[in-house]
Amino acid sequence: MDARVERVWTPRVGEQDADPAEQEGQHAVREANAWLIGDDDEVIVIDPGEDAESVLERVGDREILAVICTHGHASHVAAAVEVAERDEAPVALHRADRLLWRAVHDSGDPEIEMAHGGRFDVADVQLEVVHTPGHTPGSVSVYCADLEVVFTGDALSERGPVPHEGLFADFAGQLTAIGERLLDLPTSTRVLPGHGEESTIGDAAKRFDGWVTAGPAVELD
Repeated sequence: MDARVERVWTPRVGEQDADPAEQEGQHAVREANAWLIGDDDEVIVIDPGEDAESVLERVGDREILAVICTHGHASHVAAAVEVAERDEAPVALHRADRLLWRAVHDSGDPEIEMAHGGRFDVADVQLEVVHTPGHTPGSVSVYCADLEVVFTGDALSERGPVPHEGLFADFAGQLTAIGERLLDLPTSTRVLPGHGEESTIGDAAKRFDGWVTAGPAVELD
């Protein structure tokens, strides 16, 4: 079967009944994107968010090979253990975000410590880990050249880099990672973020200098 990408809208805890119309102009802070990449038989889940039920419903009877978390904030990792446990799949997180993970989970650290250049295989395509720190020290993006997509978590959204005011945040480092690692990808690459709508690397390249000048503008976790 041909590999494909699927998006699962996952509401933030306590926001399941929120009116989507109220989110306009708020950078969709009340929702997060969970992503599935795979085929009719197997998938990898990226950023399961806080709503395991929605993710598992979309997965259906397909085998979960791994759960990849782009960083350690709750809106991306809260449901990771529950989703992974269904098929005894490993959870993957960059080791620099272990403290953030432990603030959400007290059941042990993820089984896989991701590092820049790491690889995952699913449905005859390969995923590459791209370390894009700044939003958190362990923020990663996940690039699939075969499908021309990059899952960016909160490193990059359609509106630009997603800053954070937490103890470990580094907006300048985030811009550096975008400029040196993400903008080096083909311009047609689809950017699939942790919040909001998709864009392309070409879109980001055109706006990058403006982001550098403007500095942090949006806070998400």
